[in-house]
Amino acid sequence: MSHTVCDSRAPSPEHVAPTTPAWMAVFSLAMGVFGLLTAEYLPASLLTPMAAELGVSEALAGQAVTVTAAVALFAGLLVPGLTRGIDRRTVLLIFTTLMIASNLLVAWSSSLAVLLLMRVLLGIALGGFWSMAAAVAMRLVPSALLPRALSIIFSGVAVGTVVAVPLGSYMGGLYGWRSAFIASAAVGAITLAVQFFTLPSLVPGKPARLRTIIEVLLRPGIAMGMFACILAHAGHFALFTYIRPFLESTTSMDGNGIALMLLGFGVANFCGTLLAGWLLERSARGTMALMPALVGLAALALVMFPDSVAVQTLLVALWGLAFGGIPVAWSNWVTRAVPDRAESAGGMVVASVQSAIAAGAAGGGMMFSFSGITGVFIAAGVVMLVAGALTGMRVRVDVATAPAQD
Repeated sequence: MSHTVCDSRAPSPEHVAPTTPAWMAVFSLAMGVFGLLTAEYLPASLLTPMAAELGVSEALAGQAVTVTAAVALFAGLLVPGLTRGIDRRTVLLIFTTLMIASNLLVAWSSSLAVLLLMRVLLGIALGGFWSMAAAVAMRLVPSALLPRALSIIFSGVAVGTVVAVPLGSYMGGLYGWRSAFIASAAVGAITLAVQFFTLPSLVPGKPARLRTIIEVLLRPGIAMGMFACILAHAGHFALFTYIRPFLESTTSMDGNGIALMLLGFGVANFCGTLLAGWLLERSARGTMALMPALVGLAALALVMFPDSVAVQTLLVALWGLAFGGIPVAWSNWVTRAVPDRAESAGGMVVASVQSAIAAGAAGGGMMFSFSGITGVFIAAGVVMLVAGALTGMRVRVDVATAPAQD
């Protein structure tokens, strides 16, 4: 009779880690992350001219972001299995090519329907790239250097977050909104060239199928880890979605002052991404628990000290610094907890994050309607503290063994 048992042996990774790091290849992945995030966020700064030229409302034009996120969610889950027989170098180059094609076709779009269809290509590239990033990093550097490599790769998130909105606004004002997407395509072309010359051949490992996702989720500690990941990202995006109205209502700053404060958030976010690599090498669990807890404390402190611009500025910077480490920490967790199924687990993290973005924004909106902007920050701050506590007490960071059949 068949029954499920836990094998006492940890599963071995799909490939042995290299003895020397391929830092240029790691850097090319950071360029890919930067290009994808810039392309994803560009519509946020170009909604008004896009809507005007395409003859639609700004709300409809904003669906360019929604479509990308929705497609990325499913791509993160499905792409590892659908590409299981293809060299990972080839797959990554295809993703970058899709990013370039999406940007160019968006720039040439004559209607909103065509534009949204072209953003589907970006969603595929975004979700697929994110799902594989950690697994590929495992094969580019020795195990001891993996947290540092991940911090470099995900620094592209922080840089993209800082650059995308001002770049889009600047170029859109000078040359029209289409020019920003052409510039983003040019960044993608440079990224493609760098990746072509630096990424080594990465033969696919064990076949990944849809049922693998369920198998990974059933491993000890993985479901709890995914839940904590969702909490950490949902709390953050509930906060971040409403950061501008919160600052406007508490500091009485003008648009330029708030823009500078948000720039400080972005710079601190970049520093936090790099700091996380150093911290993860010393304590993975401590870093994973500390980062969301700091965001939660910063959110609650922002509510407690609403009248001081200097204090608000420092707290926003602390928030940015702490959140910068969260994507790095959870990607590092995937490689440690599920080294033999890092791509499938990475896809689950992508789906979790995309779901958390939607849940955080929607939950924040409901709380805003119910108790105002202060209620949003209190509730989301508590969620972040719970995420930190749950991570510290219940999430395992060692290898989660796979069930076996006898």
